[in-house]
Amino acid sequence: MIFQAIFDCMDFTLWLLSGFVLLLLFDFTKNSRPRNFPPGPLAVPFLGNIFTGLDFKTMEKLAQEYGPVFSLRRGSERMVFVSGYKMVKEVLINQLDSFADRPIVPLFHVIFKGIGIVLSNGYLWKSQRKFAGIHLRNFGEGKKSLEKYTEMESNFLCEAFKEEQGKPFNPHYTITNAVGNIISSVVFGHRFEYSDPTFRKVLELDNEAVILAGSPRTQLYDVFPGLMKHLPGPHQTVHSNYREILIFLSKELEKHQEEWNPDDPRDYIDMYLAEMEKKREDPQAGFNKETLLICILDLIEAGTESSATTLRWALLFMIHYPQIQEKVQAEIDRVIGQSRQPTMADRPSLPYTDAVIHETQRMGNIVPLGFPKMASKDTTLGAYFIPKGTAITTILSSVLFDKDEWATPDIFNPEHFLDSEGNFVKRDAFLPFSAGKRVCIGEHLARMELFLFFTTLLQRFYFSPVPGELPSLEGVLGFTYSPEEFRILAVAR
Repeated sequence: MIFQAIFDCMDFTLWLLSGFVLLLLFDFTKNSRPRNFPPGPLAVPFLGNIFTGLDFKTMEKLAQEYGPVFSLRRGSERMVFVSGYKMVKEVLINQLDSFADRPIVPLFHVIFKGIGIVLSNGYLWKSQRKFAGIHLRNFGEGKKSLEKYTEMESNFLCEAFKEEQGKPFNPHYTITNAVGNIISSVVFGHRFEYSDPTFRKVLELDNEAVILAGSPRTQLYDVFPGLMKHLPGPHQTVHSNYREILIFLSKELEKHQEEWNPDDPRDYIDMYLAEMEKKREDPQAGFNKETLLICILDLIEAGTESSATTLRWALLFMIHYPQIQEKVQAEIDRVIGQSRQPTMADRPSLPYTDAVIHETQRMGNIVPLGFPKMASKDTTLGAYFIPKGTAITTILSSVLFDKDEWATPDIFNPEHFLDSEGNFVKRDAFLPFSAGKRVCIGEHLARMELFLFFTTLLQRFYFSPVPGELPSLEGVLGFTYSPEEFRILAVAR
């Protein structure tokens, strides 16, 4: 009777209020901060910190307020962010076994499905990464080596620039196609002409997906995937673009399967098809057609986007700092001249040029937040407890701009990589490729590409801005940090 009387007295508004209070209590109980967990800003009930931008500039401000290890809550998931060389090194190198796994990122999981090279874990990841690493290291010999392919592609790129006849042009997709042709030679066994509309479309789709993946609206998918998959938005474009790219890759794979000769492997795909036959009795290693497609996507994307973006930053810095461009060209003229093409053997003799390339990577800040990792076991980081399964983001930009590691962190200064006698010096805080077990698998290839493309371009052209169109050094933040579209003048030397 008493409960019935109470029930009768409560109107609909009071019922709603009571229900809301219960939900608040449930959210507080379920999502309360674990004991001794890294600090962070106050979270909104149910939503967490979804109104806090996940860009590197916001992360820098949060690190100043909460310290080098802090946390955010996205929906019901708590994420830890690590800032500064000292603590990033702790995650990537000193405790590399504790943070070697990848978390599930819903936005990418739709396409990559936790297989392939970049987003897989455990035995499958080790098997796929080892196989890809061996093929990248042992690809070709003599005139078929990656260095020879890159030298040849540098010539094609210079010819394309020369065809512009010193007039204004946008180098974006010509550079991206050139860089993409190197990994294409590894994976497909051939390059694509710069005029090829199909490959150009693939590059455009990938570029759009990479930019959109970093937008706040797209990242809402990671917080509410069950809801967002039914709603329109940029996440749908990301998924649609990747599906179109996979159709292109599937056609390339079908050609290889039709022409495959196990006694005469031509490229990564041919080698992988042979490995599929060898590993039939080991399905856990993941050597199958579905994984192969994702591995190809991983290699094409990782082997194109970052190096091509770095080269665009390099040209941008050269037109902003013509005195540095002239100094690079004077060194190239003195060591190599104009009678032959640069090779990797020239690198030790071009310390200033090498320093400029490294400073471009540092200031370009291509992947400012790296790619998330996950604690594979309960561990501690600094003074804080990190439970198993917690997503960890190492803020690589905080290392590349660490005031304790660089004399002038916010200024383009090649002297960061030179000693008092002008010799090139390595820097521990230079981590554009990340470090540890999840270091970029294409680091060696990228370093070679950047050196050969950059030195060949600077040997043959002087770059300057279009009058009245000096491009901004403020980049566009997607999943990567890239220059805005710009036009340039390339005058043959």
